[in-house]
Amino acid sequence: MTVPTATSRMILVVGGGISGITAALEAAECGQQVMLVEKTPTLGGRTSQLYRYFPKMCHPSCGLEINLKRLRGNPNVRVMTQTEVVAVEGKRGDYRVSLKLTPRYVTQNCTACGKCAEAVSAEIPDAFNYGLSRLKAAYLPHAMAYPQRYVIDPSIIATAEGQKAKAACPVNAIDLEMVEEQVEVNVGAIVWATGWRPYDANKIQPYGYDRFPNVITSLEFERLADPRGPTGGKLLRPSDGQPAKNIAFIQCAGSRDENHLRHCSRVCCMASLKQTQYVREAGGDGKSTIYYIDIRAIDRFEDFYQMVQADTTVSFVKSKVARIALNEANNNPILHGVDTEGYHRYANEHDLVVLAVGMEPEITGLLANGGLRADIVLDSSNFIEGCAGGALEAGMFGAGAAASPLDVNRSVQSATAASLKAIQVLHKVASSEVV
Repeated sequence: MTVPTATSRMILVVGGGISGITAALEAAECGQQVMLVEKTPTLGGRTSQLYRYFPKMCHPSCGLEINLKRLRGNPNVRVMTQTEVVAVEGKRGDYRVSLKLTPRYVTQNCTACGKCAEAVSAEIPDAFNYGLSRLKAAYLPHAMAYPQRYVIDPSIIATAEGQKAKAACPVNAIDLEMVEEQVEVNVGAIVWATGWRPYDANKIQPYGYDRFPNVITSLEFERLADPRGPTGGKLLRPSDGQPAKNIAFIQCAGSRDENHLRHCSRVCCMASLKQTQYVREAGGDGKSTIYYIDIRAIDRFEDFYQMVQADTTVSFVKSKVARIALNEANNNPILHGVDTEGYHRYANEHDLVVLAVGMEPEITGLLANGGLRADIVLDSSNFIEGCAGGALEAGMFGAGAAASPLDVNRSVQSATAASLKAIQVLHKVASSEVV
């Protein structure tokens, strides 16, 4: 695997989601050299897994397609997928970064023809659809994947299936002999845009995510609604594949809770309000009920909230759901709690429950393996606040959801700010060297 040369005049952007792409492009279009690394096989992050944005209800391809085109046309950005930071040493202006490169087993010769996928029969869970479906072990991550190159899953490398994939490739792009590599690069500043991961719903025991098939997360629901998702855009119950007509959305599932996530993730309310519109658009007699502590729709989102409030297919129950039971006759979840507007107990049955799980920073994974320096300051929820030495020592910056729970729009703003700070570091270092 060829590794691009990096120097102390380069900015390293870690994470290839919407924040990382934005930070890389903003710096590159200002004339800076940028290395953009992403640990998965494709750019786009969780934004690419959304069906629609709020409040305009447009598809993420609107923004991602433009940004990917900008990336392809900018020689100042060097993209490395399946690459992970494992260690950082040095100081601002002169960081030595160790990178681990995981093999894709497919070279740049790949034309994305799909012949390798046709040749194999082995399947793996589809991570893009949060495991709700399966795909071939030789696969293109998703339709908008960048780079447009297939991936061979490691599970078939030393098997007959791997040989089938290799033999089927008409351009000899499959290399089953690829191995993991570790390289070191020098950069002047680092932008951590490592994004977020959904809180593990299995930990919220009273809601039975691990026991009841018709309790799913808001991210899984997002994929169900997408026509390119596992059900072709149909809102079907996991238990029996029947259309879901009476859907409950539980807010703050594991958030604002000392036993789980202490913080508010900011986007969950708007995400659920958006998803009620998927139910309405599905037609028929579908209806949504939102169980909430309070609705946090700020700035321009208030108009969207009022629009949903006026929707006759949507109801609101001001309550923190205490627990979920199961109607074993039909696998319907039954929500128990107290409606605080009137203070009466309820036991409401729905055919599908969607948990609005909160956001926690993916950066915690880097803490575990030593890839994040100890002098990065994290808040109580492990979001990046800055450098321990303050502005004078700052050469690494958090961006997007690595720094705070943010929606797409605010993530882009945060990434732009982090990119400008990184550029300032390089300019200050260059100025001091001249003096």
